[in-house]
Amino acid sequence: MPEEQLPQGVDPTVPSVARMYDYYLGGKDNFASDREAAEKFIEVVPSMRMIAQANRAFLRRAVTELAGQGIRQFLDIGSGLPTQENVHQVVHRIVPDAQVTYVDNDPIVLAHGRALLADNPYTTVIQADMREPKALLDHPEVRATIDFDRPVALILLAMLHFVPQDDIADTIVTSVREALSPGSYLVLSHGFAGYSGQETQEKAQEVYVSTATGSITSRSPAQIAAYLEGLDVLPPGIVPVEAWRPEFDEDVPIDFTQPSILGAVARLP
Repeated sequence: MPEEQLPQGVDPTVPSVARMYDYYLGGKDNFASDREAAEKFIEVVPSMRMIAQANRAFLRRAVTELAGQGIRQFLDIGSGLPTQENVHQVVHRIVPDAQVTYVDNDPIVLAHGRALLADNPYTTVIQADMREPKALLDHPEVRATIDFDRPVALILLAMLHFVPQDDIADTIVTSVREALSPGSYLVLSHGFAGYSGQETQEKAQEVYVSTATGSITSRSPAQIAAYLEGLDVLPPGIVPVEAWRPEFDEDVPIDFTQPSILGAVARLP
């Protein structure tokens, strides 16, 4: 997007986590500041591009599973920039009239998403911030498109690690869980530092301090499990995203020693 066409409030000199993620995935909706920050992070975590691609593939497999299970509403919080195999594209191959509602607080995400989906009656893009979960859930457009009295697949993909305060992250998860009816699902993924040392984690943090979000926080499998307490976690449980029901029955080793993104899908009983 040319700088003269930028939405109000966008500073191309400040890296954006959404645009950095787009760069990891090989996208073109990013600026020099995003690419520079992303390359610095790749120096710290050389496998970051593969991790991002594995996270995206996990999303595709998870929503395919849930659409097959009969879910007809998908709420994707922190959806990021449109790329290949977006949630609505995957879901609508299975259920053409399923409702997919995307939520993000990045103006560029909103501009791209709304332009892409303007003619799709079953897909909506809304501006809201997950750090204000009550306002997000009560947003008129969210309420107009999502019926919380029926099962919903709520997606928090690689978002909570941008919330450094554990109490705020807990409040986000608690709030969205309370809004869901029985039979709903939570699709969750979260950054994990593995056995990387303190120095590596500090270098990673230094990169993301320069972004508009301002931080990145690793959490352990036990901390992620706490978000899912009381839910029925689908097999294989909380695992590196590439090991969550890999395609073609691949034998993907589960390795918790390396930096990764951990993923899980859980059902509200």
